[in-house]
Amino acid sequence: MDDLSAPVRKAVSSVKDLEIKDAQLIFPAVWADLLEKHGKERLQFPREFIWLGGAPGAGKGTNTPFIAEARGITAPPIVISGLLTSPQAVKIKNAGQMVGDREVIGLLLEELLDPRYHDGVIVDGFPRTKVQAQCLKLFNDKMLELHKEFRQTASTKHFPKPMFRIALLFVDEDVSVQRQLKRGREILEHNRRVRETGVGQLKEERETDVDPALCRTRYQTFKDTTFDALQSLRKDFHFYFIDAEGPLPEVQRNIVREFTYQSSLELSQATFDLIHDIPLAAQLARHARQELVERLDGYTEDHRPLFEKVIKLVEGKMIPIVQAHSISGQARINSEHELLNDPLALKMVIDILSERGFHASVDVHRMDVPERVDLMTGLIQCRTKKVFRIEIKFPPSDIRRGH
Repeated sequence: MDDLSAPVRKAVSSVKDLEIKDAQLIFPAVWADLLEKHGKERLQFPREFIWLGGAPGAGKGTNTPFIAEARGITAPPIVISGLLTSPQAVKIKNAGQMVGDREVIGLLLEELLDPRYHDGVIVDGFPRTKVQAQCLKLFNDKMLELHKEFRQTASTKHFPKPMFRIALLFVDEDVSVQRQLKRGREILEHNRRVRETGVGQLKEERETDVDPALCRTRYQTFKDTTFDALQSLRKDFHFYFIDAEGPLPEVQRNIVREFTYQSSLELSQATFDLIHDIPLAAQLARHARQELVERLDGYTEDHRPLFEKVIKLVEGKMIPIVQAHSISGQARINSEHELLNDPLALKMVIDILSERGFHASVDVHRMDVPERVDLMTGLIQCRTKKVFRIEIKFPPSDIRRGH
């Protein structure tokens, strides 16, 4: 139900000064506020969400732009810690209220209504508690309800079926502590230079970045709260556990591997069932390379004389023409060479060029050529002439032009 029941409203209003820890009370109250403020037709949220969590020192800030690029997300990330310093949050604090789970979720959902997030968004730092994780499930349910309600209407594009991805950047405790301390040293050194030169802005110095014991406490807090909250969502949403311990290029390779488009995850089951028998282009490319190697070796073993003749034809007749067109990256060759009448030889030509990095295609053009005329009947006897039109494409030359 979109509206709060009387008992729920009473329970919420009677504990205004306390932080509620029940998702079944928190989320309905937040949702009711949104409905009252905006109306159902304006509750238009993004289609794709990446809920990003990470251990201290896992590199969330460093890798967030890379994750966005991997998923084609252009909107800036929503950083929960930033929301807590927003004017809305300050207003809540100034009113003497705590910024608890209800307030955080209210601020977050309000921000998500911004149209710039419509195609996709990364939310950094949510959920951090199991209560927040439960509210995330309830939010997904509400979005599904909106999608179903508006599906057959003119507003359907504004109420997409949600796609929730849970991403966890993980490092173990020792790596986390080392990175936190390294960051602390870098901040201290930066601030020292700023104070000496007067150039630049001071960065926040936190005790948790200079005290190993506090670093370990911070990591343990992550394991006991955020880690458990994210893990609790594994069965409900697409979950990405990303090893962030290695060098940055290695971590980013892990991200690409995890976030590459996967039709089985992103399409509806009905749609995927209809198209999944069509092979993926990447699969075809991998298999094609293996099969090409096998064919070429087979030519050497089983058809060496013919293979050598074809190689001589390619090397002596075709490559000079290709070289003459190296600037354009495209050559067209017309040949009537009798060797090409053998289908196996023609296949060898294409395979040889493919192995050398060229993309070759062949079109056979047939034409009737008069041979003789019967003077008694006037009938013209023709022979069929075959012209093999070979198109070869390759990367063009990179010419540097002077000025």
